[in-house]
Amino acid sequence: MKLKVYADRMSQPSRAALIFCKVNGIDYEEIRVDISKRQHLTPEFAEINPMQQVPAIVDGRFKLFESHAILIYLACAFPGVADHWYPADVFKRSKIHSVLDWHHSNLRRGPASYVRNTTLAPALGLPLNPQSAAEAEKFLSSSLSKIESVWLKDNGPFLLGGNQPSIADLSLACDILQLEVLDEEDRTRLLGPHKKVQQWIENTKNATQPHFDEVHKILMKAKEKHQNQRLKAANNGGRSDMEKPSHSRM
Repeated sequence: MKLKVYADRMSQPSRAALIFCKVNGIDYEEIRVDISKRQHLTPEFAEINPMQQVPAIVDGRFKLFESHAILIYLACAFPGVADHWYPADVFKRSKIHSVLDWHHSNLRRGPASYVRNTTLAPALGLPLNPQSAAEAEKFLSSSLSKIESVWLKDNGPFLLGGNQPSIADLSLACDILQLEVLDEEDRTRLLGPHKKVQQWIENTKNATQPHFDEVHKILMKAKEKHQNQRLKAANNGGRSDMEKPSHSRM
């Protein structure tokens, strides 16, 4: 039975799982769970993931959620996945786990929250929240500095000094790419000081092309949409359609 991947491409962890499958030739069926339409909160999806978040997978009778666990499972369960993604060497594997554990309590709290509270909230029926955005920016700035001083301190092009990417590279890079939704000035302000991070992201993109760009197309469309809305707002005296009251309960 074909692997099923429940995902929303606006979700960073979903994109990481999809890219991994594509890069490694894993045969799968992508089932879209539209977060903006609250499809992740349905009773049907709760049967797949009781936490009601994406991504989630079903492989035969086996169900799994949490993106890092999914990436580990995919790397181990499917033949033909190159060792560098999740090495058999227990020392290298443990180092990857250290990055993934750090990710959830640090970087993960930055890009998504900043983008949501400065840009995407109205589309989800939520108000923009400058205070939450400021807190997220602090997490983001600190995390980007830590990536450079700790995880990219060695000479290799990837995290932990690797010559090829691991699941940690893919997971963290997809998280930071959420910033693509922002306007160029804001994105440059946040990422500009972190040249090593920028080069590492390019390395990760290049190692996973053309799949990396294909899966991230949705961000480019979202960015264009919000740019057009900002221009319209400027022409309408500062209020865009996105800022009008929404009936969403999300």
